[in-house]
Amino acid sequence: MELDELTISRAILASQTNVLINHLELDAAVVGGGPAGLTCAALIAGQGKKVGVIEKKLSVGGGMWGGGMMFPRIVVQEEARRLLDLFGIRYTPFESGYYVARSVEAVSKLTAAACDAGVEFFNLMSVEDVMIKADKRISGLVINWTAVEMGKLHVDPLVMGSRYTVDATGHDAVVARLVEKKGGDIRVKGEGFMWADRAETNILNHTKEIFPGLVVAGMAANAVAGESRMGPVFGGMFLSGERAAQIVLREMKA
Repeated sequence: MELDELTISRAILASQTNVLINHLELDAAVVGGGPAGLTCAALIAGQGKKVGVIEKKLSVGGGMWGGGMMFPRIVVQEEARRLLDLFGIRYTPFESGYYVARSVEAVSKLTAAACDAGVEFFNLMSVEDVMIKADKRISGLVINWTAVEMGKLHVDPLVMGSRYTVDATGHDAVVARLVEKKGGDIRVKGEGFMWADRAETNILNHTKEIFPGLVVAGMAANAVAGESRMGPVFGGMFLSGERAAQIVLREMKA
């Protein structure tokens, strides 16, 4: 078979353009492809919903790739071990209630689970604004290429509609801050000092709908609430992603 460069280019353009057009109206837009976002997206899509993950970086995985200080290992506590089992992520017991998993495997299997569930990924895209109309509810995201944002280029964005948006952008809480900046009735307090037990214990209480159509998950939830950070223990991230998925699915049924 003789390969044709133009055919290769057409295949990529036709395929991804069709995917983007078909996903301009989503059941759930998950912003941020870290552990909470991947977990959330996989679980929502697993219930037959149309889900897109918008990731500003080239690759998904968030803070998991680097483990703790570039040691590619993450720790998960007993409460979240069942989610490691659910996604087929192997782990080794360390001390009572602590389990160590390989960060590369964790990212890979969460991503694969999301793909298998039907999630589409839109990487190298950033959210620069939200769409709120007369009903005072987020109904879409204003998106652009991350390179446009980095280059400070004057290029108009496009819009992706969504019934629900999940802010899983980590410490930055990007979507929540946009809503706050534009006068939404929320306040992003910013994360507190390191306190792993407090951060992990309280993250599920902070994982909630903070504005009509907007659910916060993972470190974005703790950043909005002014909660502590937790470092390379990731059980709370998985559990928060699961809780965010439960909230979205429940509200969709209401």
